[in-house]
Amino acid sequence: MVGMAVPERIRQAIAALDVRPSDRLLEIGCGGGVAVALVCPLLTTGTITAVDRSATATSRAVRRNEDAVRNGRVRIATTAFTESGLTAAGLSDRRFDKIFAINVNLFWTGPARAELALAADLLASGGALYAFYEPPGDRLDELAEKVTGTFTAGGFSAEVIRAASIVGIVGRPKLTAEAGP
Repeated sequence: MVGMAVPERIRQAIAALDVRPSDRLLEIGCGGGVAVALVCPLLTTGTITAVDRSATATSRAVRRNEDAVRNGRVRIATTAFTESGLTAAGLSDRRFDKIFAINVNLFWTGPARAELALAADLLASGGALYAFYEPPGDRLDELAEKVTGTFTAGGFSAEVIRAASIVGIVGRPKLTAEAGP
């Protein structure tokens, strides 16, 4: 990533992820692969898979992370974060320690029930879903409240974390007994 300006929100989000060398990560909405490029050096035996609906974005992500794609540390797929999309991309049988999204509106614009159920299914035991946002102006609290509500309604616990200009919501699937009737 020599010579590439990395947005501060992406640096902050990756720092908040606390990536472990053996983590298996999935990024939803990878764009041009900037976060993937920041995560790769933190992994030794771990891997990162990234998805985006835009073929233009995933082409850029593959080019940016060419060596890591070639050596199998990174997998990038052009698909939506849906069960059918991940199945078609050959990703539905994988399990991840951390699933994350940075400035992806999926979790605050609607109930996202299908996507949260899919995330719960894809998470390994003890895994977590992270949604990071850098909203304009003073909307941090508003966004945190919306996403926390979406996570909770979707069967996840929700913890709000703040790092400078971003807000992150960390969700963990509730056990069936915890989720209630």
